[in-house]
Amino acid sequence: MVYSVIVMRAGARSGHRRAGVRMAMPKSDGRAPATAHTSVLYAVKRVELAVRARLDEVLRPYGITTVQYTALTVLDRHDGLPAAQLARDSFVTAQSTADLVRVLERQDLVVRERNPRNRRELLIHLSPTGRKLLDDVAENVGEVERRMTGGLTPEQAEDFRRALTHAWHALA
Repeated sequence: MVYSVIVMRAGARSGHRRAGVRMAMPKSDGRAPATAHTSVLYAVKRVELAVRARLDEVLRPYGITTVQYTALTVLDRHDGLPAAQLARDSFVTAQSTADLVRVLERQDLVVRERNPRNRRELLIHLSPTGRKLLDDVAENVGEVERRMTGGLTPEQAEDFRRALTHAWHALA
């Protein structure tokens, strides 16, 4: 059984009360929560964790993590990014990106080059080895997505994608 609770909180300065939603959590019996009672936030987090676990399994034989894979796919779509933009697009901190890029560079998956328009800035590019790795993992990564959406019709899968995109835009 799952619960979802509306919590009333007093505004810190305004004195107004506002409603908030506490994420629904499964009880300790380990059963899957009932869909009708699961908060959207909890459902999204469960999907995120499941996707991350499956991607970690798929990527482990290739010697990269899900975070590293995300950065590589960002560079595949938008090559030649400064570290700050790569961090934002990869959902990590600037410090994490510095460490991440060093590791990827040691693995010959990315290269850093001076920005010709701003010599103080380094741009990060996907290397040919990085492109090959993305090609090598594409089928297995695609299978994770196909498994996740396998119970949906193509129309439902597209609606799901649109709903997630809309939710992201609403919060970004």
